Amino acid sequence: MDFSGFDIALLVLVALVVLVLFKGIRTIPQGYNYTVERFGRYTKTLSPGLNLIVPFVDRIGAKLNMMEQVLDVPTQEIITRDNATVAVDGVAFYQVLNAAQAAYQVAGLENAILNLTMTNIRTVMGSMDLDELLSNRDAINERLLRVVDEAAHPWGIKITRVEIKDINPPANLVESMGRQMMAERNKRAQILDAEGLKQSQILEAEGRKEAAFRDAEARERSAEAEARATQVVSEAISKGDVQALNYFVALKYTEALTRIGSATNSKVVLMPMEASSLIGTLGGIGEIAKEVFRGDGTAGTPRQAAARPPVVRPSES
Repeated sequence: MDFSGFDIALLVLVALVVLVLFKGIRTIPQGYNYTVERFGRYTKTLSPGLNLIVPFVDRIGAKLNMMEQVLDVPTQEIITRDNATVAVDGVAFYQVLNAAQAAYQVAGLENAILNLTMTNIRTVMGSMDLDELLSNRDAINERLLRVVDEAAHPWGIKITRVEIKDINPPANLVESMGRQMMAERNKRAQILDAEGLKQSQILEAEGRKEAAFRDAEARERSAEAEARATQVVSEAISKGDVQALNYFVALKYTEALTRIGSATNSKVVLMPMEASSLIGTLGGIGEIAKEVFRGDGTAGTPRQAAARPPVVRPSES
């Protein structure tokens, strides 16, 4: 089959149209942005979906992932403010927000973010003591995020998170910290024991104070009662009532003999007085009772009892 010149020209035209369409149509996957360069200069950014460019004039420049990405920060040695050496590693999360800036404002985006993060980790953590470094990890992460995100902002990216994964002090330093912690706990235990002993002694002293106060009060009451009894007897004697004196002497005499007889350190009691004295005294008490009570069990009137003479029996020699 012979082709004429028109057929050949038509075939060439169809081929050119297909080639132009192939060069001018671009399909961008979800999560990516492509930059377009015209004669080497950035012109626009292609978003996900079907896009058209000028064939043979425009070309695709950088293909950037717009999803959040994670960058592993390798382990590095850090010297703290108190001259302790620790090994630290971490991770950084970032997301490209402006494809043009990320493509044309920095060369080697991931390498730039990695070096920026490592440098700021050494700066931030090197300005802290070891104890502060181990106990304030959240504050370190927050400070690193703020510093790194501010530095990376001109690149059209957002640092979403910076996390310190591990902080590994040397083995000898960990051992020293363990001994220090044990000493601190022993110190706290001793302080608590001392505080408990102090409170116990205070309470015991307060108890002795209260007991002494109550004993003194009881002795005061007893002395007042004794003074009152003596006053009553004295008033009775001054009025001529000797029976009250006999009763008072007999009561004291009997109490003294009771204390002597109930002593636990004596088995034999030597009486330096005549036994008839006690009998005579008891007889005096009996006479008082007779004066107060008549023989039939009926009590006499106070006037009749006062009119009778007192009975005092002398002790037998």
